Amino acid sequence: MWRELNPAETESLKPRFDTAHVAYYLGALLVIGAMGWFTTREWDHLGGPGLTAVGALYAACFTLAGWRLWSRADLRIPAGLLLTVAVCMVPLTAFGIERWTGLWPAADPGSYSRFHPYIDGSWVIMELAAIAAGISALRTWRFPFLTAPVAYALWYMSMDLPALILRRQPFAWEEKEQITTAFGAAMLFAAYVMDLRGRSDDFSFWGYLFGLAAFWGGLTSLDSNSEWSKLVYCLINLGLIGCSLVLQRRGFLVFGALGFFGYLGHLAYRVFEDSLLFPFALSGIGLAVILLGVYYQRRRTGIESRLRAALLPSIGRFLPPRLTAKN
Repeated sequence: MWRELNPAETESLKPRFDTAHVAYYLGALLVIGAMGWFTTREWDHLGGPGLTAVGALYAACFTLAGWRLWSRADLRIPAGLLLTVAVCMVPLTAFGIERWTGLWPAADPGSYSRFHPYIDGSWVIMELAAIAAGISALRTWRFPFLTAPVAYALWYMSMDLPALILRRQPFAWEEKEQITTAFGAAMLFAAYVMDLRGRSDDFSFWGYLFGLAAFWGGLTSLDSNSEWSKLVYCLINLGLIGCSLVLQRRGFLVFGALGFFGYLGHLAYRVFEDSLLFPFALSGIGLAVILLGVYYQRRRTGIESRLRAALLPSIGRFLPPRLTAKN
């Protein structure tokens, strides 16, 4: 209760768009990128023991620094970022151990520099280690950005796990897309459940983001020659836009809009390729949507109050507390 009532305590974990916070996040991303995305094949010369030592040493130093700063309320943001960097060192440490012992879930994946650009079943252990480290850190330090490497690793796992399971099946690529879509849907549901718990800290943001990336990416990659399935794809994307309105999450709007306009592009270049009236009809629909938005904006208060009175008694328990508290 005291944390919720104390402004200094509640504001200390909220990132702000100012010089200090931009520097904090930029510095953290530079370190994460240097030890992850931008590693080169020269790192292979360190061997398994060297990679393990580098990863473990970085993780220990960043954990110690973050732990020391965490006690200062005004330094919670840099402390949490240092702890997040420590979690991001875990895949390198796990890779070094696997290289050292020669134990891989599948075949030897080659250089650590291949971790980010290539899908491979042998990355699964590294991803599981990152997820376990992130969850363990969250149990001690309630810093929302710590969910980012967990969600990121889960997103990668949604691609690498099918590669591990289906490596000998003849139509593995289509099945990988289906599993990725299902994995993304599971991530979205987990983020929604976290959102329902109603904490003031937004721990569900990154789950929503990477869940959408996996779900929408897998769904979009599924190739079908059926116009009915493409129509279902369009309806699902419209459903994502609807979710953005209900949950007040812009990520759903971005992915839903991309899918919806992708379907319109399919109609324009495939179904109505030789139609003269299709652009005019589509323009008319767009203008109607704009007019509907103007009408809603002018009568927003009355419309929302009537909708709340009609819907909240039945669906209120399915909405996050951050939304029902406003009503």
